[in-house]
Amino acid sequence: MITTQGLSYTYRGQNKIAFRDISIQRSEHWLLLGESGSGKTTLLHLLGGLLKSQAGSIEVNGTEITKLSESGLDRFRGQHYGFVFQKSHLISALTVRNNLLMAPFLAGLPQDVHRVMEVLDQLGLREKEHAQIQELSQGQAQRVAIARAVLNKPTLILADEPTSALDDRNCDRVCDLLLEASAHNGATLLVATHDQRLKSKFKNQLQL
Repeated sequence: MITTQGLSYTYRGQNKIAFRDISIQRSEHWLLLGESGSGKTTLLHLLGGLLKSQAGSIEVNGTEITKLSESGLDRFRGQHYGFVFQKSHLISALTVRNNLLMAPFLAGLPQDVHRVMEVLDQLGLREKEHAQIQELSQGQAQRVAIARAVLNKPTLILADEPTSALDDRNCDRVCDLLLEASAHNGATLLVATHDQRLKSKFKNQLQL
């Protein structure tokens, strides 16, 4: 599902970050651990094609993403990836439903209202279908972000520090929702965090 070899990245004026080779199978759930500055976000962004690899290879679902054109990479991301970040990055001018409908639109896929309602039901958000983003609590907004991430039935979900700003109760809930949503959709899940509260929930862990 995910295989990397000889992967490294260097920010201007800084030392090179070299990553160990990794191999993650489909439907596995992995926790990527490390202190701030250890390269967690960099690795996640490389795997997601959000940063262009400077050295090494990245294969996702049988495709070498470092060899894709920009347009090809955009389409591949839209059809195979789901992203969850610490901030929800939802569009405040759109309702919950329309925020979710943007996901297939941007990926060049058909917009399926039935699928939107299915995912909202899974995450306990059906009654928020027509709500404005500013009407949501922080926890509800994070659930909408998770719904958006799984809407296109991605083969890979990447989550970057999704719980670091949350209290213990919401941390547990968001983590459980990520695990349940990825399992329900048969997706591989990779969560990058320095939040030690998540360690007990993941059998597979990679320390940077």
